[in-house]
Amino acid sequence: MIKVYCYSKCTTCKKALKWLDENGIEHEVLDIKEEHPDESTLREYYAMSGLPLKRFFNTSGMQYRELGLSKKLPDMTEDEQFSLLASDGMLVKRPLVVGDGFVLTGFKEGEWEEKLK
Repeated sequence: MIKVYCYSKCTTCKKALKWLDENGIEHEVLDIKEEHPDESTLREYYAMSGLPLKRFFNTSGMQYRELGLSKKLPDMTEDEQFSLLASDGMLVKRPLVVGDGFVLTGFKEGEWEEKLK
């Protein structure tokens, strides 16, 4: 069963969960604000994903903008970025989907169909 880290007030997360239900895909929902992944878990997800670390940041989120991360991230080390991501679930791109050997960030229907069906 896949894990889906979501935020209940996020419209993209709501769309993603609806898509999963409509496609009969079993999933466990985790509140990204309350049950966000810790640093070692994020490192594991990053390694499985094959994605650039920046794709794990919620670049459209309020926290991201308030902290001025678009300017700060390029100068931060990978360790600093992981530490920051682990400090607040609202900084993590959502929905974050973790399955057997894969990780998806955000909701892109075509990408989800390819990995989940």
